[in-house]
Amino acid sequence: MKKIQLGVIFGSRSCEREVAIISAVQLMNHVNTDRYDVIPVYIDEDGTWYTGKELRDIRTYVNFTPKGGITPVTLDLHPGSGALLTFVEGKGPFDHPHEKLVARMDVCVVVMHGLHGEDGTLQGLLELANLPYTSTGVAGSAIGMDKIMMKQFFRGCDLPVLPGTWYTRTRFEHDEADVLDDVEANLGYPVFVKPANLGSSIGVSRANDRDELSDSLTLAFDYDRRVLVEKGLDHPMELNCSVLGYDDEVLPSPIEMPVTVAEDDLLDFKDKYLRSGGSKGMASLSRILPAPIDDATRDEIQALSCRIFRLLDCKGVVRIDYMFDKATEKLYITEINTIPGSLAFYLWENAGISYTRLIDRMVEFAIRAREDKNNRNYAFTSNILTAVQLGGSKGAKGSKGGGGSKNVL
Repeated sequence: MKKIQLGVIFGSRSCEREVAIISAVQLMNHVNTDRYDVIPVYIDEDGTWYTGKELRDIRTYVNFTPKGGITPVTLDLHPGSGALLTFVEGKGPFDHPHEKLVARMDVCVVVMHGLHGEDGTLQGLLELANLPYTSTGVAGSAIGMDKIMMKQFFRGCDLPVLPGTWYTRTRFEHDEADVLDDVEANLGYPVFVKPANLGSSIGVSRANDRDELSDSLTLAFDYDRRVLVEKGLDHPMELNCSVLGYDDEVLPSPIEMPVTVAEDDLLDFKDKYLRSGGSKGMASLSRILPAPIDDATRDEIQALSCRIFRLLDCKGVVRIDYMFDKATEKLYITEINTIPGSLAFYLWENAGISYTRLIDRMVEFAIRAREDKNNRNYAFTSNILTAVQLGGSKGAKGSKGGGGSKNVL
């Protein structure tokens, strides 16, 4: 059987690029090589695309220098091509510069965290190229990346979210005192301050008073021009649930309780990625799995997670994070990660699904989604073009002589 040419696209211009590199190398090490040929596609911090077998070695990214077998490439956007092309300079006066085929992808596994990859931008590019890919589509990815839009979407769907508000950098710089007054009047303390379009807890902090709020907002606005401020809870239980699927096939994972050592209840970047040296990504996070919750809470979270997956028309693997207020026994949605760190494989291993099998399922869903897209009817025939008169130099106003003026655009 012919092997599937599996492109693994990762990196990009994002604060979370290094996390994406770890997740991608981790994934490539678990691919079934009897079924797939792996084609690493690394997007560096300047946005340049590269491929080459050396990109499968994590050591390549320490002081990254594209040399040896690492080749700069571009994606051929002709629908269904999947070609990665490189530009070759001519070697002589009669040898003209030309493009050369380096590899051709059948399916793309998207391993992006943050902007320029997890936010719908790369997904849109792959849609134009008509390549099957493993992550949630354009709309769901865009909403899932933007914490402000995400929260408004959840609220509009009558889903449980914490009280919150948001601000722009322009407003904060114009009148900081007004922003601080607004937070105090509407939310009080404590609050959590978060850049709208960032993950891995980068730029996130807790504020317990006005001075800390000022510092937290200043930090968050350094990473984004829009910032979310959410009401904080005292010592909540954080709970995470992954969902795998596409369309009518949706399966929730066991639920984990991440363990933080921070006094402010904030699961920060260090907790998530550096506690065990960073080599295992999110898989190195301390956690209790399955979480110590009752069956009713477990069932509620799993049902809610599947509902959110369907509402955002997700695909592949996502992870949805929650806060459980033990004092009131209320559950709140924190966010959805449409491409979770380490692809949340550790949650699925607990359910008896190996990482290798998880990759297979993601690829299967990606191919099925592309087939569904291609089954759409794109041919709607009308005579609208034959009836249109665009006019000459007078453009949309047409000519004074006027025949067919009703059809002028």
